[in-house]
Amino acid sequence: MRIATLDDEVSQIELIRHTMNGIDHECHAYTEGKALMRDLRVQSFDLLILDWTLPDIQGPSIVKWVREDLASRMPILFVTNRRDEADLVEGLAAGADDFMVKPIRAAELQARVRALLRRAYPSQHEVELQFGTYHFFPQSRTLHVDGAPVDLKHREYELALFLFQNMGRLLSREHLREAVWGRGPDEPSRSLDTHISRLRTKLSLRPANGFLLSAVYGLGYRLETVDTGMSPYGADEADAEAGIRST
Repeated sequence: MRIATLDDEVSQIELIRHTMNGIDHECHAYTEGKALMRDLRVQSFDLLILDWTLPDIQGPSIVKWVREDLASRMPILFVTNRRDEADLVEGLAAGADDFMVKPIRAAELQARVRALLRRAYPSQHEVELQFGTYHFFPQSRTLHVDGAPVDLKHREYELALFLFQNMGRLLSREHLREAVWGRGPDEPSRSLDTHISRLRTKLSLRPANGFLLSAVYGLGYRLETVDTGMSPYGADEADAEAGIRST
């Protein structure tokens, strides 16, 4: 999963990053609240880990902004020196999901993050996943549509599963590339576009089949369910194709 952490102490950031990497999560670090907020406008993350007191902004203000301006329900965990009950109440009232007092204990942080992710994204912890006529079998890395197996290459399967597990979410291009190709040397941008185009064709992700895989210019892609009464050649699909060509 893709996690962003915000703390003005480098030692704390490194500890959190190391702890998250230990349970196979990608952790992106920030030391300024405004830098995180700027990236949140164009990037997608699965979870935020925030300090309370920062040089440029207070943690609760960031949480309120995420909930109100971005309308995002991604889980947010405060990791802070604050320990008064009033602080706990304020943090949760702002929209945070959990509250952990420093010093950081790696095992506790991992347990809290696992619990938050499990509640927020339950489908990613299931052995088999079914979305309408699309049936994923993660252990064998296979996908059946209407009961018939679909021939997908490794990264096509990974991308398809990730999109279905995040149904309705706008996923940034970097988020998708990290989820499928990892954080090694950057995968060429057009490779992602090519995989998206192939999935749309191979899986018939068309409004007539109840799904729309669309591009949001300058940001990323979103897979969502749609009314099956829509025309398979309607405006929504044309917009999605145009988004891919212009990305």
